[in-house]
Amino acid sequence: MKTPILKDRAFLDSYEAAPPQTDQFDLWWMGQSGFLIKWQGRGLLFDPYLSDSLTAKYAETDKPHVRMVERVIDPAKLTGIAAVTSTHNHTDHLDAETLHSLLSANPNLQLVLPEANIEFAEQRLGAKLPDLVGLDEGKMVQVAGFEFHAVAAAHNEIKQDSSGRNQFLGIIVKFADWTIYHSGDTLWHEGLVPTLLEHNVDIAFVPINGNKPERRVAGNLNGTEAAALAKAIGARLAIPHHFDMFSFNTETPDEFKTACERLGQPYKVLQNGQHLPSTRIKAKKKIEVLEND
Repeated sequence: MKTPILKDRAFLDSYEAAPPQTDQFDLWWMGQSGFLIKWQGRGLLFDPYLSDSLTAKYAETDKPHVRMVERVIDPAKLTGIAAVTSTHNHTDHLDAETLHSLLSANPNLQLVLPEANIEFAEQRLGAKLPDLVGLDEGKMVQVAGFEFHAVAAAHNEIKQDSSGRNQFLGIIVKFADWTIYHSGDTLWHEGLVPTLLEHNVDIAFVPINGNKPERRVAGNLNGTEAAALAKAIGARLAIPHHFDMFSFNTETPDEFKTACERLGQPYKVLQNGQHLPSTRIKAKKKIEVLEND
């Protein structure tokens, strides 16, 4: 099993040492589709999966979720988290064990999720609930100084509830002069690029594990498609996710890197637990040269 580049005490040291600057932020990859942002002393977690709940759930089945990497941090030790997102209801994006532990350490935690999924989240999380903040395409909510917008995601298709609200979302977050897009789980669809172009994305978190029916799970963009999406929306930096977690549903980032280099799309491949300060990402809206893995 792989060891995160930063984990446990070393990860906390990195997180706690991040300076509370007004115009810069710090970023860490938490594994799978999870990313942590710290800005002005406040933490924002995108879709964290920081437990072994899926490994336990599927241990005795024909679809075992064998972990490829150790957990970055016990979520009960992660303080200063003001907001968490859940782009959809799959457990690696809405994990009760992770959220309960986060809530114990952050009692004022707010969870931003699709309006269509609030009832499901209430059932999954039970009595121990954070403040649930609903979001849908075309709407905006503000939580802890962060501004959240949404774009429909197709996993494998755009799915809506009886009220026409999207059950799979990508989330766009704006703060200071930054705009970050987290894809959630998605394939390319007709409305994706036009909507994202409206937001002038600085950093795009994009999935690369692909869409393979033999895995018997809903699919995602592959590495080539992820690079092309980042290029099409003018992202100043693309960072891949949804790999290196479960051995049955992963890809290497090689295809993504090759496609980015062919397209001239700036990118950075992170290791689990890796820290990326914003001073290495952008200066006055210009991407600095990064060392790519």
